[in-house]
Amino acid sequence: MRTLSKKMRARTKRRRRVAGLLALAFALMGVGAAYSVLVPRPQTAQAQQDPAIVREGEQIYSNTCISCHGANLEGVKNRGPSLVGIGEASVYFQTSTGRMPAMGQGAQEPEKPRVLTPAQVDAVAAYVEANGGGVQMPDEKGEALRGDDPARGGELFRFNCASCHNFTGRGGALSSGKEAPSLDGATEDEIYAAMLSGPQNMPRFSERQLSPEEKKDIIAYVKSVTDGNNNPGGASIGGLGPQSEGFIAFVVGIVALLGVVLWIGAKA
Repeated sequence: MRTLSKKMRARTKRRRRVAGLLALAFALMGVGAAYSVLVPRPQTAQAQQDPAIVREGEQIYSNTCISCHGANLEGVKNRGPSLVGIGEASVYFQTSTGRMPAMGQGAQEPEKPRVLTPAQVDAVAAYVEANGGGVQMPDEKGEALRGDDPARGGELFRFNCASCHNFTGRGGALSSGKEAPSLDGATEDEIYAAMLSGPQNMPRFSERQLSPEEKKDIIAYVKSVTDGNNNPGGASIGGLGPQSEGFIAFVVGIVALLGVVLWIGAKA
């Protein structure tokens, strides 16, 4: 009996110790959770737009954009969408290609001669970025946005872009009166901005879908096929693809099909 009593007391002690450890663990977890919720997050330094450029952009916006996009970037019904969250990249693409300011409402805004100067484009982009936030352009400009591997860029372009822009960037018709424009003459900055902002029917390509290096390789490929320096011989026929080969195959196929039909008719 004494031995049994000692065993029971030992078990009771172990249970109390385990219960105490569990209670301590739960208490520590609760304190940690409360600390993470109640303690304020440390402030991090963020780059701010130049106030002078932002003020200049606000003035240009008031003169050219406010009637369609609203005084607070909120957009105007049946005139223009909200600019909150579109960021610098979208503003740069739309204004640098002359699509904005828009001349009227249509299925798609066509590219036109640029109305704003490059400095005015940067100012409006800074104003929209400062007040609405969104996707920013990279620090590199111009040829610095060309990657080192146009071959990989060609593979990425054919997988992500060729269904609309044609595999040599010559564009094509889409539904509802829209089109994928030709990439002839598009600058490196415009192509990068388009991939970031997704204008019209074009999707946005985040860094999860296409890394900055992959975007640059795509630009390198596009410039290689639109600058006219990749035709080792023969006529490019507008760069629209193997049209001559397709035409010859079509003619040969029609002649062969006609011959088969006549042979079957003669046998009948």
